[in-house]
Amino acid sequence: MLATSLKTVWARKLRLLMSTFAIVLGVAFVAGSLMFTDSLGKAFTGIMNGTVGDANVRLAQESGGHGSRLGARIIPPSALEKARATDGVKQVDGVVTSISATVLAKDGKVIGGQGAPAFGVNFHTAKAAEGAEGLHITEGRAPTKNGEIALDPKTAERGGYRIGDTVSILTTGETPRYSGKLVGFASYANGSMVGTTLAVVDTKTSQKLFLDGRDGYTSLWVEAEPGTSQDDVVKALKPTVPEGFEVVTGKQASDEAASGIQDALSFITTFLLVFAGVALLVGSFLIVNTFGILVAQRSKELALMRALGASRRQVFGGVVIEALVVGFIGSVLGIGVGVLLAKGISALLARLGAEIDTGGLTLKPRTIIVSLVIGLGVTTLAAWLPARRASRISPIAAMRDDQVEPEQTVSRRAWFGALLFVIGVALVVAQLVTDSSIWVFVTGMVLMLFGTIAATPVLARPVVRGIGALARRQGVVARLAEENSLRNPRRTAATTSALMIGLALVSMMTVFGASASGSIDALIAKSVRGDFVVSGQRSEPMSQSIAPSMRKVEGVREISRQRYGDGTANDAPATFLAVDAASLDDVAPITVTQGSHALDDSKLLVSTDVAKAFSWKPGTQVRITVDGSRTRTVNVAGVFDKEDNDRQDDYVVTIPTFEAIGGGKKDNMLHVLVADGADRQKVQAGLEGVVKDIPTITVKDQEGYAAEQRAPIDSMLTLIYGLLGLAIVIAVLGIINTLALSVIERTREIGLLRAVGLSRRQLRSMVRLEAVTISLIGALIGVVLGTIFGVLFQRTQADSGVDVLVIPYGRLALFLVLAALVGVLAAWWPARRASKLNILSAIATE
Repeated sequence: MLATSLKTVWARKLRLLMSTFAIVLGVAFVAGSLMFTDSLGKAFTGIMNGTVGDANVRLAQESGGHGSRLGARIIPPSALEKARATDGVKQVDGVVTSISATVLAKDGKVIGGQGAPAFGVNFHTAKAAEGAEGLHITEGRAPTKNGEIALDPKTAERGGYRIGDTVSILTTGETPRYSGKLVGFASYANGSMVGTTLAVVDTKTSQKLFLDGRDGYTSLWVEAEPGTSQDDVVKALKPTVPEGFEVVTGKQASDEAASGIQDALSFITTFLLVFAGVALLVGSFLIVNTFGILVAQRSKELALMRALGASRRQVFGGVVIEALVVGFIGSVLGIGVGVLLAKGISALLARLGAEIDTGGLTLKPRTIIVSLVIGLGVTTLAAWLPARRASRISPIAAMRDDQVEPEQTVSRRAWFGALLFVIGVALVVAQLVTDSSIWVFVTGMVLMLFGTIAATPVLARPVVRGIGALARRQGVVARLAEENSLRNPRRTAATTSALMIGLALVSMMTVFGASASGSIDALIAKSVRGDFVVSGQRSEPMSQSIAPSMRKVEGVREISRQRYGDGTANDAPATFLAVDAASLDDVAPITVTQGSHALDDSKLLVSTDVAKAFSWKPGTQVRITVDGSRTRTVNVAGVFDKEDNDRQDDYVVTIPTFEAIGGGKKDNMLHVLVADGADRQKVQAGLEGVVKDIPTITVKDQEGYAAEQRAPIDSMLTLIYGLLGLAIVIAVLGIINTLALSVIERTREIGLLRAVGLSRRQLRSMVRLEAVTISLIGALIGVVLGTIFGVLFQRTQADSGVDVLVIPYGRLALFLVLAALVGVLAAWWPARRASKLNILSAIATE
């Protein structure tokens, strides 16, 4: 039986090729995502092991501060000297680090875009944990004075720099742009910076750039004496650590960093595996259809095998063996394509501004095993039903020319599908009403999807009749295409379901993406009143010197500053918005439900959520801080409703209050008000002139600001469309495969039609109409279902800011038009093949 199955696969290799392609794509997603994340994790682990000392003194994690980013507390030189005098310590280096030292390329463009962090650090020589290489110079020398810079080799290559060139970096401090001579190449650990940029300067310069000239450090890097354990040196250092800081072992710091990286990478893995699941699900319909048709075509052959003594088990096993062969070939090819996919992911992320260098791909045995198990498992499960059907064919029944699926079977499927759909709706409604886990909502949508798939044989009938009525002017050709589409409801449903799934997901994301963009536009239109908005990329703060310079631009009436910072209020975590109180009503008015919206340096505004949680009311005293060392007690002036005011902030204070509690002096955003009668274009040109040397800071009107906020959504939708497009490609292949196999199955019928006068052109039209009908069934059901999913998904995210429902009818209608074109393209080869059949040979076919 094994030999027979292998010969059968070889004899029908072209017919099984498209099924194999579906497995290739699905397995490629699985293998590619695992290889990419494994490679990235390995590279990050390598660099993290080289960026920690045996012990590390750092800002206490529970403080909620952001170190130098907000100008918060620093480690004084006295603490460095105490650490150096500690027993068991060989060397201690004071480290000044920033994650906002953006390197400019020779052409003035930002290196790295919106991707990995832009590290700036002072050069230090202490060894990394366990004596590993720390920060080191790979070529040239280290920077020793003001006006000298070292870069990591990859950043220098991307920027087009050689040693001796002048390099510019941008900072968020009082020196927005700093230039220096490139004197060397520097790197941590194994040399891979995993897409980050690294700019190294001397200690004094780093304090000037990243700490606004303050004498101190953001952390201490400790190298232990030989024979002294990390735990022992940490224990010895604890008495020397300043308040608000902590000392941890290199292993703890590295493990924490690795854990954070894994959490970040899990999104990529989950994202890709979801699309792997979609591809495999869509592919499974193609496999079911292919094997179902092949089994039907071989019914007499299988009956003959049964008559010659083959058991049902042997027939079942033979079909399963064929599926295993297809699954194995598809899985092996999928692993190979997965390598290309992993490289493609890196290239795509770089295109989107998140360039990541993995330092080479990692192929673990786990990836191979998982890919093979998934590929073989999906193929075998998809072929199980056709195999079971084949094993139950009796020799006598198989000898009949036409076998039609019983009507009661279709009805049972429809009722079962309706039951699944109703249960799914109940779960979705329960999640919307009770605000339970999002997984309840996802489960409900999946049940609705599978319920629709199960009921498709029934749902397709009115669609086919409707399309047939529109195509009646084609005469007998349209009638034949209509009847052929209804001849085998199960086959039509399986073929169209693949396209339906793809378009349902595309439509859902289209509705949700349009709603998210519409919500952003509505929020900005209501909450941003300034004529222009000035902000930095990566939401990084900007130097406080920019606002005074912009006030001098002719035509500017007012500059309103905004700052953000994490801290505490009565020891509870809090995120503060700091504003210019005098201009608050002009740029972002707040309507209070209790008290007064009048804000001064002794008051703050809080949201109704906060007031309710802590039983606060106007007049309540609150102790607030950002850096932990400087606190201020203020009174609640008023309580505002975030939803009514379209705000995300819980605490609003004045900028002087923010600075007094350690929030720093850097602005996150500027709102510019133009004087009456001023030329807006000239004002914008003047504002842009102030920041012309700082490309990370942009000047935008409300429309431009809204477009900037929508950009990440548009990029994500583009990526989703691209990946879901692969699922639709599989669906198209399914239509081609079904039509091609159907032509083979109906060879004699086609010969008879040609014999009674059907022309080749009419025959091609008939096959095309069948394909268009199948495509439109899937498109109509998919778009309607996807729109429902999109509306429901938007409602689940209404409290998260996506509170405006937008249904892009034009794009949804375009999907239907494209589906019809897909049908025409899918029918080309099967129609051409059918029209070229020899009439006499076709009639003689058994």
